[in-house]
Amino acid sequence: MALSGFTLNREKLSCSICLDPLKNPVTIPCGHSYCMECIKNHWDREERKTYSCPQCRQTFTPRPVLVRNTVLAELVDDMKKVGLQATPADHCYAGPEDVACDFCTDRKLKAFRSCLQCLVSYCDQHLKPHWDFPALKKHKLINPSKKLQENICSKHGELKAIFCRTDQQCICYLCSLDDHKDHSTISAAAERTERQKQLTPSRQKMKQQLQDCEKDVKLLQEELVAISRSADKALTDSEKTFTELIRLIESRKSLIKQQIENQQKTEENRVKKLLEKLDKEITELRGKDAELERLSQTEDHIEFLHMFPSLSGPEERAETSLPKQRTRRYFQDVTEMISEVGNKLQSFLSQDWPRVSRAVANPDVLLPLEELTVRAEFLKFSQPITLDPNTVNMQLVLSERNRRATYRSIKQMYPAHSERFQNRSQVLSRETLTRRHYWEVEWSGNGAFIGVAYKTISRTGDNSEFGKTDKSWVLLCSESLREFRHNNSVTLISGPQSKRIGVYLDHRAGLLSFYSVSEAMSLLHRVQTTFTQPLCAAFRAYHGLASQSTAVFCEIK
Repeated sequence: MALSGFTLNREKLSCSICLDPLKNPVTIPCGHSYCMECIKNHWDREERKTYSCPQCRQTFTPRPVLVRNTVLAELVDDMKKVGLQATPADHCYAGPEDVACDFCTDRKLKAFRSCLQCLVSYCDQHLKPHWDFPALKKHKLINPSKKLQENICSKHGELKAIFCRTDQQCICYLCSLDDHKDHSTISAAAERTERQKQLTPSRQKMKQQLQDCEKDVKLLQEELVAISRSADKALTDSEKTFTELIRLIESRKSLIKQQIENQQKTEENRVKKLLEKLDKEITELRGKDAELERLSQTEDHIEFLHMFPSLSGPEERAETSLPKQRTRRYFQDVTEMISEVGNKLQSFLSQDWPRVSRAVANPDVLLPLEELTVRAEFLKFSQPITLDPNTVNMQLVLSERNRRATYRSIKQMYPAHSERFQNRSQVLSRETLTRRHYWEVEWSGNGAFIGVAYKTISRTGDNSEFGKTDKSWVLLCSESLREFRHNNSVTLISGPQSKRIGVYLDHRAGLLSFYSVSEAMSLLHRVQTTFTQPLCAAFRAYHGLASQSTAVFCEIK
């Protein structure tokens, strides 16, 4: 059978059941052809009295007798002899981003493999010699690559099969005899083997990093949820608080309005009654005055003498509660008092509102301890510390808006106060510390105790001394000694000398750290415990050598 001049399509000579080229083809009454075994098996599975074509669904009764299609069988055999080829689908052709077959002459197909020996890329059809011929079977085939020409030396046109360790590059054998003559060289395959050994630990390290990153991603995703929930709760709580405050103010406003109006009516009724009484008195006086006027002008002497005793003088007026001069203040005192309350509220808000703003700008997000090594990280939690005059011992003098404490040998004349320390030259801060806080203290003189203490610490006796009980944690700083003291326990501290000490407190985490502050932050001592009460910043003059001790709680800008 002549086959030249046209191209046969493999699909037209394939069984639609098994999708392979027809084997022992048969044609059923509808005209469709199948492998004899395929159609027999198909009909055997139906187990019916009627039989249908798998393609057009035409039914036949009784079951058709299958006869071999001789012409179709010969055509299939002839096609096998010359090589049956299927027309490639569009997706099999190479696009701009694909590696094209170097052997295709017309429209190029996608490369199936690239050969490192031939330095050529092949489609599936043109790759067959590499599967069939023993010599080509030894070639190294890789996934299709556009960089095959990079394996050719641009100077000598030879394959780069050698690796120069001196210059860390691949070269050809002529390069190894010329420009790289005295260099350390090895075959590219051997160098690959050596580096392959390093790949395993690198991949393990990378996998670990990947796991760490995925874990961090999970933590950050959880943090996003926590931030959202916390922000929603803060909004709800603040809305509730402000609503209650507004309601309270509105309630007080309504109450004072009602009280003023009621008192206004009472006062107005009192004044109106007095006016009515006075109006009646004025009317009576005017009547008597008219009678006296008439009597004074009568010419009847007898009538004058008869009426004179009853009209000659006015009756004595009853005493009234009216003062000689009215001040007319009325509700001015109320206005002044309400104005005073408003000023106090505004003052309170103006003083405390920056703390609220800082809390919003710096939410309490726990950071790993190793991250808190740069001063800028600590400054996010800084806040001004002022010393409480009610707690200051009489041998300490406060100055610089209660930020500086200086020891004096002569006792000061402070008023008595239940919060004042009696036997120790020490003082607490006005602020209570319950979150994350950072402050810095600059000391001078013979020494200073710097730290924190519960506000409930005793004010007299040995139990009041900072560092003596479990209610205070302090660092002693002096020219010759540095110690940490808590609950009457002393720990010697080493580290760089500095006149400025940074104190970092995370109340919730139970973390207290002391740092030497200069050009860099140096950790002096860290305490991990559980704080059960609000804390205050604490200072005590160095015992026994306190004549020159001074501490300043720095303003951090």
